[in-house]
Amino acid sequence: MEIFFATSNKDKFKEALHFLKDKVTVKHLPFDYVELRSENIEEIARDAALAAYKRCREPVFVEDSALIIDALKGFPGTYSSWAFRKIGNEGILKLMEGVRDRKATFETRIAFVRRKEEVHIFRGSCEGTIAIEARGTEGFGYDPIFIPAGEHQTFAESIELKNKLSHRYKALLEFYKSQSLRL
Repeated sequence: MEIFFATSNKDKFKEALHFLKDKVTVKHLPFDYVELRSENIEEIARDAALAAYKRCREPVFVEDSALIIDALKGFPGTYSSWAFRKIGNEGILKLMEGVRDRKATFETRIAFVRRKEEVHIFRGSCEGTIAIEARGTEGFGYDPIFIPAGEHQTFAESIELKNKLSHRYKALLEFYKSQSLRL
C-alpha cells in the first residue's frame, strides 16, 4: 500500500520513513496550512488529515505532537511548534528555572484518512522530565531537553533511545499494527 505523510517538517517525515519503510510505501506530501487552534490535539490532527486528504485524494496521514509540562500548567501543549519557533529550548529552560517538578509528557496523534470523512486516530505518549540544560545533538525540536522516564539521557543524546521510546514511535507502531493499513 502507498500512503502519503502530509507534513512541512522534514525531520518528522524522516522519522516516520525510518520506521515504516519496510512495512508500507510512504511518500512525502509537503503540507502547509493554517492549523486549527484548539487545546485538543486529536481535534487538530483530525482537521489537518481531512485538509490533507482534500488536497491529495489519496490515503494520507498527519502527525501532531504536544509537549505538556506539568509545572507550566500544560504549556506549551498544542502550541508546541509555535512556542519552539518563538522561544526554543532556551526559552522553555528559562521558564523552568528554579522549578523542582520537571515532569512532562510528549503526546502524539496520528490521523489517517483513506476515504473522505473516514478518519482513524492513533495515539502515542512518552512520560519524562525536562532537563536542567539542553544536551545532545541528535533529533530535533525539544529532543535536547526531554528525558524519558527511567532514563538519564535526553532524546538528543541517544537517537536509539528516541526511536524505541518516543511518543511518535508509539503512535506509528499503533498505526502500523492497526487494520487501517490493510486493504
